[in-house]
Amino acid sequence: MTSRPNAVLRYALIADAVASGATGLLMAAGAGPLSGLLSLPEPLLRWAGILLLPFAVMVGLAARSEAPSRPAVRAIVVVNALWAIDSFALLASGWIEPNGFGIAFVAAQALAVAALAAAQVAGLRGAARPGVAIA
Repeated sequence: MTSRPNAVLRYALIADAVASGATGLLMAAGAGPLSGLLSLPEPLLRWAGILLLPFAVMVGLAARSEAPSRPAVRAIVVVNALWAIDSFALLASGWIEPNGFGIAFVAAQALAVAALAAAQVAGLRGAARPGVAIA
């Protein structure tokens, strides 16, 4: 029987894997059209998308486990936190000049990633309670 906290963690990991994979495919395959729509550099979009694909696979593999590895989940949380922080830092840096849609795109995905990381942390904390299985 799967406990509720472990289910929270698994659902957060599944959501992360699906969102990362979908966003990665969108950005990698659609970098050209997205670049024009968002006023973001095409190589930035393409490479960010390409980098998301193996991450999505890694998160998906962690989500498949009945008891995901704590170190693996912690690594996923760290990567998500860095992605969110770096996204806002990129907007603030002046290195790019996105239009309103580009700012909204970068900010929305950063907030979504931060929310996923928070859900994963909550799932880890819940799974740390006695009687809840996690490796």
